[in-house]
Amino acid sequence: MRLILLRHAKTEKAEGGMSDRARRLNARGKADAPVIGAYMARHSLIPELVLISTAERARQTWERVAATLPSPPRVAYEERLYNAGAEAIIALVKGTAPTVRTLLVVGHNPGLHEAARRLIASGDVETRERLNEGLPTSGLAVIDFAGKDWRKLHPRGGRLERFVSPRSLAEADRV
Repeated sequence: MRLILLRHAKTEKAEGGMSDRARRLNARGKADAPVIGAYMARHSLIPELVLISTAERARQTWERVAATLPSPPRVAYEERLYNAGAEAIIALVKGTAPTVRTLLVVGHNPGLHEAARRLIASGDVETRERLNEGLPTSGLAVIDFAGKDWRKLHPRGGRLERFVSPRSLAEADRV
């Protein structure tokens, strides 16, 4: 099984009574989301199901990512992902049908970052250390599990397959 965690792209600041839930992507976020989507397409990181927070910034992030993918996966907007902690995110993942082999969750910190940290037991040490420092906006963590049933997912059961962000991709291009 493969779990892909994607933090929403960079957003505008809440001003003039705007609710946090209504915040939209800023120019950088609008540019970064398709970069991550194109990366996902190039590396065959194509989900069968996408769970997306109902916050506007998560929706906008997904729309820009989806536009770069070869075919649209099934999508579920999940109210419980907004402000979800790690345990709530892991519980949602565990509720996924066993027929889904690759699941993408589009959400928010600190919950996504903490969920990733709780689920990962192995993977490249340097990559794990970078993820431990934080999950930036448009950050993408790919975690592989040996099992075939999401319900049996357990902490420290995953291997961090990769962790990228638009910034890390740009830095790699400069090398």
